[in-house]
Amino acid sequence: MKKVFARFQLDGRRALVTGASGGLGRHFAKTLALAGAIVAVAARRDSQLLETVAEIEQAGGRAYAVALDVTNPTSVTNCFDVIEMFGVPDIIVNNAGVALTAKLLEHTEADWDTVLETNLKGAWRVAREGAQRMISANVPGAIVNVASILGERVAGGVAPYCASKAGLIHLTRAMALELAKDGIRVNALAPGYVETELNRDFLASDAGEKLRSRVPQRRFGCAEDLDGPLLLLASDAGAFMTGAVLCADGGHLVSSL
Repeated sequence: MKKVFARFQLDGRRALVTGASGGLGRHFAKTLALAGAIVAVAARRDSQLLETVAEIEQAGGRAYAVALDVTNPTSVTNCFDVIEMFGVPDIIVNNAGVALTAKLLEHTEADWDTVLETNLKGAWRVAREGAQRMISANVPGAIVNVASILGERVAGGVAPYCASKAGLIHLTRAMALELAKDGIRVNALAPGYVETELNRDFLASDAGEKLRSRVPQRRFGCAEDLDGPLLLLASDAGAFMTGAVLCADGGHLVSSL
């Protein structure tokens, strides 16, 4: 039995988590570090990254901060150059993302470009660069793209976000197909509505309560609800999984119309 749980451990692994300055990204970094990985936490906000590193180290994990703007190809290359001084990362969690809320006809081209450039093209940049370096170093690994249930269904006011996450899910499948021969697994984690400091006020509002009533479990998720799915996709416990979309949403996707 102990051997089964040992497959979830990440001792000796090196991970990169993008968008790790707060929210789910910070939590993902902590989860991987506490499972044994050395974690590079990356984002544009350097000061908050240092807070993430401090929290991980206080909990007994190992981490370091790296500046990264996923919308800038040079920044992506420089980020991996820094990380390689510590060893090629064999776990990549593509978590960086943005959402802009407005009605469909009120979204501008600039809005569209901002969301797609970060959520889809940014994830592609990071995954491609990471995969190239794994292959060059003959290192197998796991890429986890953080999608959303809004990549499978839709909601009003976030059309670019829905399109970006749907694209990310299909990109995940395409990358999984091509990289399997290189020992690189690519899967997507698709959370439902999970409470963070960014959305806590909304989820507690009247609109949030209406949303909660449509979730079969009648609750929103917490960050810890994603620990198991993340570790499954990142660790040897999920060694036979690639091209999968793992939803953690309290049953939201299967709710009746």
